[in-house]
Amino acid sequence: MEFESLFMRIKDGRVERLMGTEFIPPSTDPESGVSSKDAIIDPTTGVSARLFLPRTSNSLKLPILIYFHGGGFCVESPFSPAYHAYVNTLSAELKALAVSINYRLAPEHPLPTAYNDACTAIKWIDGGQEEWLRDYGDLDRVFLMGDSCGANICHQMGMRWSESLFDVKFKGVVLINPYFWGEERIGFENNEDCKFLGGDLVKLWHIACPELRGYDEAFVNPLGDGAPSLDGLGCERVVVCVAELDPLRERGRAYYEKLRESGWGGVAEFVEVMGEGHVFHLFKPESDKAQELMKVLVDFVNHK
Repeated sequence: MEFESLFMRIKDGRVERLMGTEFIPPSTDPESGVSSKDAIIDPTTGVSARLFLPRTSNSLKLPILIYFHGGGFCVESPFSPAYHAYVNTLSAELKALAVSINYRLAPEHPLPTAYNDACTAIKWIDGGQEEWLRDYGDLDRVFLMGDSCGANICHQMGMRWSESLFDVKFKGVVLINPYFWGEERIGFENNEDCKFLGGDLVKLWHIACPELRGYDEAFVNPLGDGAPSLDGLGCERVVVCVAELDPLRERGRAYYEKLRESGWGGVAEFVEVMGEGHVFHLFKPESDKAQELMKVLVDFVNHK
């Protein structure tokens, strides 16, 4: 198998990742006051997490934010500069104990490995044995958040709750530029520019899940004929955030509409950021649009 994109190269069985490999050590951020540390979740698989604890002046327990990074299931980690900085900011702005999950990557570990690792991580968090989680975290206020394929993982974890795989029920799920697809092109996906931009995103599915038999399977298309009904999503609230120039924006909109029609008993919100592309908030975190998105996330987590 040979593959080349902006993200990675695969040739002669050798995998070369072109982004997301740099490691930023945990620290105490001098600007935000957020402290971070790393923890091993499963020594047998290497699944781990970076935890972020905001500076706080009261003794109240903090909401727990479980974050899943993007990267097409193939690149990136919680320890890269982009994700360390972003989740550090989330912890500070949301006043939340953030747990950024380091799941195993494809092609060495194809799907459903990332889903199984995410499930293991949630059970570990729910167990409350880790010091910061035990002392500062509120297990009655657990939120899932992720961008791109991380949003896909969030959806899958919300659906696994209905299978009684873990005890915690999520207060909310945040899907930022969710990485879904389907056999039939819809809306903006028929635009020639979108077809070009979306090429690598679509090809990555074959790397992430080589057993994929079509783009309407439940891993890739939660609205496909064989996917379980969204009325089983295990959370109280959902916000779906898309970007106008993102090739995947139509899938996020369709997911939001289907969720509202499904009979699910929670509250769904939809946010579209105009003039921006896929995961723009990671590349331009100081921009006005990224700040507006951050306000949406703060309001969502702090909703009473």
